[in-house]
Amino acid sequence: MSTDITRRRAIKALGLAGAAGLAGCTSTGDAGTDTSGDGGSGGKDTVKAAFVYNSAVGDQGWSWAHEQGRKAVAEEYDWLESDYSEDVDPANAKSVFQQYVQNDYDVVFGNTFGYMDTMVSVAEDNPDTLFEHCSGYQTRENMGRYFGRMYQARYMAGVAAGMLTEANTLGYVAALPIAEVVRGINAFTLGARSVNSDVTTKVRWTNTWYDPPKEKEAANALIDQGVDVMAQHQDSAAAVQAAAAADIWATGYDAPMSEQGGDNYVTSPIWHWEKFYGPTLEAVHDGSWEPDFYWEGLGDGIVGLSDWGPEVPDDVKTTVEDTRSAIESGDTDVWADSKFADADDATLFQDMGSYVEGVEGTVPE
Repeated sequence: MSTDITRRRAIKALGLAGAAGLAGCTSTGDAGTDTSGDGGSGGKDTVKAAFVYNSAVGDQGWSWAHEQGRKAVAEEYDWLESDYSEDVDPANAKSVFQQYVQNDYDVVFGNTFGYMDTMVSVAEDNPDTLFEHCSGYQTRENMGRYFGRMYQARYMAGVAAGMLTEANTLGYVAALPIAEVVRGINAFTLGARSVNSDVTTKVRWTNTWYDPPKEKEAANALIDQGVDVMAQHQDSAAAVQAAAAADIWATGYDAPMSEQGGDNYVTSPIWHWEKFYGPTLEAVHDGSWEPDFYWEGLGDGIVGLSDWGPEVPDDVKTTVEDTRSAIESGDTDVWADSKFADADDATLFQDMGSYVEGVEGTVPE
């Protein structure tokens, strides 16, 4: 794990503003003595870090990916003691955050957009504890925020989809109509149209992060409309499984889903959260932590693609790898030639609320 804390490049212009029991398992390093006072003002011999997840870690989805990151850093650092709580509904998050504070945890990570307002409130009441919120847009003196430019990996998956489709009609099972999800739909479509200008994308919304029956129903509705490559933005592999049953291509999300996709599996845009958690915990450990906004991409390793499915042609793999190199070098801008070509990071991150050309319909209110 790199000790280069500069990977937490601040984009502070994006908005520096002011459940019962702790479930899960604990990974503990060598105990030490806390040598610091207030959060971030000095180093710590031992760091206690809590991770709060909105879904179960065994679902191969969003929380599973975060848990892989926690496990990686827990194994890496002997000075780190970590714990997690899973399947915590945002309505119950306050009590979970507070219990970690009361148990003298140094930093609490919350992994879903729905925790934002609650975390801001708890952070305000507990200035000596550090907080990090994933996917939100608020920070304060003791609360940072983080995400990754997953749209870059979505674009790459779109390139593959654009080359594989024969119907020139892609399907996207979407979660909630927020900027994060719209960004993914748009990037996927732009990637596909960069290699196949005839491609269009049909979208079905489930209005939930995790509901396998509803996701399967949405996927089947898209299949009935003639799509022959499926994409998704949920925590289960239901859409991938529906695609496999219909003998069409599918890309997953969060986790490798080749087992569910079989011969029809393409790849999955995936997270490597240890790339953020590692340097962040090192900053807490050495006292250099700041409440910034982390939003890096392929170059930092926070996002990427899983291994390819067994039947993906070599020319598709080569084209996608070339696209990755072009994005990392700056030669390819995902948003170039789209309605968001001149958008700043604040717009891309929190205000994207409409589709690019090639996506059918409009974003729900």
